[in-house]
This record gives sequence, C-alpha cells and structure tokens, in this order.
Amino acid sequence: MFSKNSGKKTIKTPEEVSPPSIISADLKVIGNLNSRGEIQIDGKVKGDIYCKSMLVGKTAEISGSVVVERLEVHGKILGEIKAKVIKLAKSANVIGDILHEELAIETGAFLEGHCKHSEFKTNENNDISKNSSSIEALTVFSDDTKTHTGEKSSDKVPIKSVAKF
Repeated sequence: MFSKNSGKKTIKTPEEVSPPSIISADLKVIGNLNSRGEIQIDGKVKGDIYCKSMLVGKTAEISGSVVVERLEVHGKILGEIKAKVIKLAKSANVIGDILHEELAIETGAFLEGHCKHSEFKTNENNDISKNSSSIEALTVFSDDTKTHTGEKSSDKVPIKSVAKF
C-alpha cells in the first residue's frame, strides 16, 4: 500500500539456457572444442574439449583431453579427463588418467589409467584448477566385489592390469 513500487511487479528472467551442442554420429571434428554450455558427442573428435557438461554417446570416439564439470561417458575416450563429476556407463571405454571429485563406474565399463581424487574450482571460462588431491586405488576381485581406498600422496598409483568393471 505504501511501498515505492506500488502496482509495479519486478519480473526476474532466468538465465537463458541454450540447448546442447550436438556432434552427430556422422561428423568428424579435428580441433579443440570450447563451450560454456553442454555438448553431446556421438561422432569423432580429435582435439581437446572444454565445456560445462558433456555427454559422450555410445558411438562417440574422442582423442584428446577433456575438461568439464559434469561428464557422462557411454563411448570411447583416449586422453586425460579432468571433471568434478564423472559417470562411466557400462559401455564406456576410457584409456587415460582421470582427475575427479566424484566418480561412478558401472559394471562392464572399461578403464585403463590412473584415477586421482581432486577438488576443483572452475572460473567463468570453464577452466578447472586443482585445490588438493589424494590418490585413489580401486581393487577388483574375480567375484566382482570392489574395494576403494584413498591415501594422501602426490605419487600416482598405477593400475597394474586392465580391469573390466
């Protein structure tokens, strides 16, 4: 009744959300990709990828570094991955080191490389910087049970054999 904005309503518009950029199965990209949004890859990419969120489809093949906040992998990645949250689906095939805050691996996923837990900060350019780190070791037994340990160290713990999760 006695407010300065009598009768006027202030409407806040949400940040404009753009649809994901899609690289379809019949497309091959040679070069780096950089996006502030989401990328869905079903084709082939030879180069480094920097984005906020990425979905790697079953038919996708990526050869290069991947730096993202959120990553879901159903296809193949050859290269280093740095991400806050990573999910490797049962069809995932990853050869390379993984630096992560959260890592989920479904039974059947293929991973060859080092897994290293790190806390990350991202800036407005989607560059991820490491705060602190610890080594994670994942032991897989023949009866499909897994143990997961973490120890503070700056050395990498090699995976001595390729394990299919």
